[in-house]
Amino acid sequence: MTSLKRFAPYYGLLAPYKVAFFVAILCGLLYAVASGLGFPYVVKENIPVIFANSGEFSIEQREAAYAIIDQAPVNEDSKLLIDRVSTATGLDKKGAEVLIDKKPVDWQPKTKDESLLTKTLLLLPLTIFIRAIAGFFNVYLTAYCGVKVLEQVRGQVFSRLQDLPVSYFQNQNKGDLISRLMVDCNLVKQCIVEVSNSLIREPFTFLAALGFLVWLSVTHQENLFLLFCLAAIPVCVLPIRYIGKKLTRRAKQLQAQSGTVTEVASENLGAVREVRAFSLEDSEREKFGHAVSKFLKYQLGVVKYDKSLSPVIELITGMAITGAIYVAYNSQLNLRVDEVIALFLALHMCYQPIKKMGAINNTLKRGVASLDRIEEVLKAPIIVEEKPDAKPLPEPVRGQLRFNNVSFQYTTDKDHPVLRGIDCTLEPGKTYALVGPSGAGKSTFINLVMRFYDPTTGSILLDGHDLRDLGLKDLRNQIALVPQDPVLFNDTIMANIRLSRPDASKGDIFRAAQQANAREFIENEPDGFDTLVGDRGTRLSGGQKQRIAIARAFLRNSPLLILDEASSALDSESESLVQAELDSLMQGKTVLMIAHRFATLKLADEILVFDQGRISARGNHARLMDSSPIYRKLYEKQEL
Repeated sequence: MTSLKRFAPYYGLLAPYKVAFFVAILCGLLYAVASGLGFPYVVKENIPVIFANSGEFSIEQREAAYAIIDQAPVNEDSKLLIDRVSTATGLDKKGAEVLIDKKPVDWQPKTKDESLLTKTLLLLPLTIFIRAIAGFFNVYLTAYCGVKVLEQVRGQVFSRLQDLPVSYFQNQNKGDLISRLMVDCNLVKQCIVEVSNSLIREPFTFLAALGFLVWLSVTHQENLFLLFCLAAIPVCVLPIRYIGKKLTRRAKQLQAQSGTVTEVASENLGAVREVRAFSLEDSEREKFGHAVSKFLKYQLGVVKYDKSLSPVIELITGMAITGAIYVAYNSQLNLRVDEVIALFLALHMCYQPIKKMGAINNTLKRGVASLDRIEEVLKAPIIVEEKPDAKPLPEPVRGQLRFNNVSFQYTTDKDHPVLRGIDCTLEPGKTYALVGPSGAGKSTFINLVMRFYDPTTGSILLDGHDLRDLGLKDLRNQIALVPQDPVLFNDTIMANIRLSRPDASKGDIFRAAQQANAREFIENEPDGFDTLVGDRGTRLSGGQKQRIAIARAFLRNSPLLILDEASSALDSESESLVQAELDSLMQGKTVLMIAHRFATLKLADEILVFDQGRISARGNHARLMDSSPIYRKLYEKQEL
């Protein structure tokens, strides 16, 4: 029950489909009644009619007894009636008593009433038909609701991933996140819909069968002993609880290892060239084999505990039924075959839901493990949040950036600030090159401008407005980014360029490609702008991907431009052409570029030298060569 409560906040996902789920539940109840009550009752009613001519009494004995019973006074003494039947049939007193106790339908010859046989036989196909139809709609409508709930759960998790800060993904395993999105969401769906359905259907099957047992035992008290078989039910709780605890731990390990396997495979497929270049095929096989081996170990553990519950419950219930049969035999009870068969069928229908409830408990335990992993995503803090009263930037945006005593440190490494007391102003329309050794804070400086992070202390102003007071989408629409290693989506070239401005026309895209010196190679492709670029642009060369990224920047035409060595992947001829276009693109914009080569520095109006999280010097190349030992050292070693 505690496990089920964990899913309570998510039952609201069923609200749009409550009619379908309600009908599914009704069909489940009908299925339960047809199974737990219908089958035992049909068996009880059918056997005496079908086998009326067989058994321990002949037709003549039954007819003789029927004639005496039919003519006997209502208040005749039972002992006298037994003596008369015994004399007429030649049976001893005990046999005569058994024959008198039987209903007429139990012992009359079947040739007496063929219509009774027909009606009785129709009960069986009718019960099967009702059970089959109800079972189908119960399963189908449950699956329908499950698919819809799964769509919502996955949507919530994926939506949350879009809102989480960049820092969150630096500490996460990509394959594990994919596993949470695909595998864990599916298990949570099972618990919300399928388990909820079973938790209604199975108890009602049990109650229907139990009701039949009680009714038959009350009307024929010699059958009352069979109710003691139900004493095995509380005993079944013990293995259910024990196995459930074991399963929870194994399920968490299995889900986590599933993410590891996905990550190893994804990493390998994303580095095909590197694996071949460094002859890593064997080590990659070993790494994947080790991950899969560990996954299979946990999977077998889950299977062991999941599938061991049913045999254990069957053993307990089998022992209970065996004990009941032994008691009945030694007590020499006057039991009728049809009632015994019906009783044992009802007992089976009682124990079957108990086994299924145990399986449901196992599913719940696995579902809780998955829910824990999903909620780690859904409840992960959003460090960079948009204020409810976020202001739009007033037009036109000039592009002035002001850093007021800005410091920043990652939450995972609070003892080592990445930026320390940055205090500077970047004027609109100017180009600033950021140089410095690795880890000096250049990339973090850029990330703060794009508000991938917020400063730990201090503030950053755009045209006098604190970035934290602006809408995230409004801010980022003012920035165009050309990274050193551009990412292309598995779509057409046109769609990849249009990412920077979704409302752009084809003409706008053609012009942007022309400005980036990309149109010629695009039109030489078999499908032109409709050419698919492949996963992460694998069908294009590095230079081609770079030019598409530059085309995005041309298309966006924003007041702020960030270049992370935008021409580094181009050959010398293309670089000279693109440098001229970049010069045109940068006109009138505030440009921040992380520089790695001296050729890029020639485009800058001012150079900012970063060292140990501070801007140690700023100025043009000639001035910094005279005044900044750090810059001079970087330049001489070409480590800009």
